[in-house]
Amino acid sequence: MTGTTRNTPDHNNLQHIGTSGTAEVTAIAIGRNEGERLMRCLRSLLPQVRRVIYVDSGSTDGSAEAAERLGAKVVSLDMSIPFTAARARNAGMAEAEETAFVQFVDGDCEVEQGWITTALQALQSDPALGIVAGRRRELHPEASIYNLICDAEWNTPVGPARAVGGDMLARRMALEAVSGFDPSLIAGEEPEMCLRVARAGWGIARLDTPMTIHDAAMTRFSQWWRRSRRAGHAFAEVSWRHRRGPEQFWKTETRRSIFWSGLLLAILLAGLIVSPLCLAALAIFPLQIARIALRDPEPQHRWARASFTLLGKLPEAVGVLEFHLRRMSGKRAGLIEYK
Repeated sequence: MTGTTRNTPDHNNLQHIGTSGTAEVTAIAIGRNEGERLMRCLRSLLPQVRRVIYVDSGSTDGSAEAAERLGAKVVSLDMSIPFTAARARNAGMAEAEETAFVQFVDGDCEVEQGWITTALQALQSDPALGIVAGRRRELHPEASIYNLICDAEWNTPVGPARAVGGDMLARRMALEAVSGFDPSLIAGEEPEMCLRVARAGWGIARLDTPMTIHDAAMTRFSQWWRRSRRAGHAFAEVSWRHRRGPEQFWKTETRRSIFWSGLLLAILLAGLIVSPLCLAALAIFPLQIARIALRDPEPQHRWARASFTLLGKLPEAVGVLEFHLRRMSGKRAGLIEYK
């Protein structure tokens, strides 16, 4: 699963669809205990695709039964095997083997009307494209600074992309070329899969069009901390697995987390052991926040986003260290959830 595939796809023999294209798309939603968020997700999908598959990971809130009543095909994972989102996505793809295109979506997202038609046209017009994504937005960015940070995070550059997140329209042939998602990853499985898809010769693109509305529902600092810690774990694990690759994938993100957290620790220790005057070096942190803020193209809330970007290096570094400690001890990592 983690090995790379470098075979160039035969773009001249791809299956194309007609103008009624959405009949060739199966949607796969994944989730656990998403409640009404899942219902909104499925209702947004049902009018747009041939069929909807919902992969449930041990919900106890009646999600599976409610999804079935709405008309979705429900696949329930065997929870005696460690759960990962990647495993859920693979299970959905196995159930959707009759369609050429697959729309993946997280169960806490609504799919914008018209997205699938637009995305399908993009794949039709460029047979070398394997995956496309659009703009994901937060449902309530005003509810908390943490939701606001997520909304900014989703606003990735339009055009050729290195990777996309969990919401995407994918050409099944491209995913099969790399054996889908790596089920052993507890986070970061989508960018890791995209790396292998790109190595196999397929294109990945972010379209300038609305795609999904996400409900992060983050109102507490502890939720943001866990989410950032999970990001650090993903940076470390994926960059370690592909450490010999020419892309240097996520190595910069991993190093930044360690650098800024290590620098803070070094300054604090110097202040305690050498001299309190060493604490003056802490001025580098507000300077870095200013640097990040002034480079932010969105002026509204830029200082808050910049502050949390730098502060986030601490939980990210915790996640990095967690991964490497577990790797050296041979222990399997458990899920890091923020909801």
